[in-house]
Amino acid sequence: MPDADTPADDDRTVIRQGRNFEQEYRLDASEVGDFLVSLGEQLRDGEELTIVDEEWELPFAFGEPIELEVEYEGMDEPELEIEIEIPGRTDATAPHVE
Repeated sequence: MPDADTPADDDRTVIRQGRNFEQEYRLDASEVGDFLVSLGEQLRDGEELTIVDEEWELPFAFGEPIELEVEYEGMDEPELEIEIEIPGRTDATAPHVE
């Protein structure tokens, strides 16, 4: 049973197709590492990701290929950016030739 500070699963907003959504976080390296490990396990083991926050849930059936971009800016204040673009899975099939 959830405590008073944690909403029940059915109290979360489910983010569905046809809606744009963005949420930004500033976390310590350990929290980001845990998130990336969980994300990687879902990518490796399944065909759907589910990302959950206290207030929302985002189920996402993904396709391939997944685009991975690594960008390093080494001038002034060095910064490393890692971007992953995961396409949605489509149920479309190729036409056939007769």
